[in-house]
Amino acid sequence: MAVELTKENYDAEVKGSALPVVIDFWGPSCAPCAALTPKFEEMERRYGGKVKFCKVDASRNKRVVVGFKVMGLPAVLFLKGGTEVARLGGVNATPEKITAKIESLIL
Repeated sequence: MAVELTKENYDAEVKGSALPVVIDFWGPSCAPCAALTPKFEEMERRYGGKVKFCKVDASRNKRVVVGFKVMGLPAVLFLKGGTEVARLGGVNATPEKITAKIESLIL
């Protein structure tokens, strides 16, 4: 199950992760986010152990959202060694594109 990121656990969960990290920024009133959730969960089952999956409720974690300069939802960020290497947002945050980015992280 994806780790729910907050400002309190960000360093330990993301910066301290030995695995690449995928962060799903979502909001409770975001319909595209809700549509993406089951696909994100499928990816988590498929790539669990190879990639760490995290979620950020943008409505409750403004500091994390601002820290990553997320300007719209949904947004999916890809990090390796604690550093952002890619991001997908809005209409570009499709399951196919997210899967392709995950594949490139674990190669």
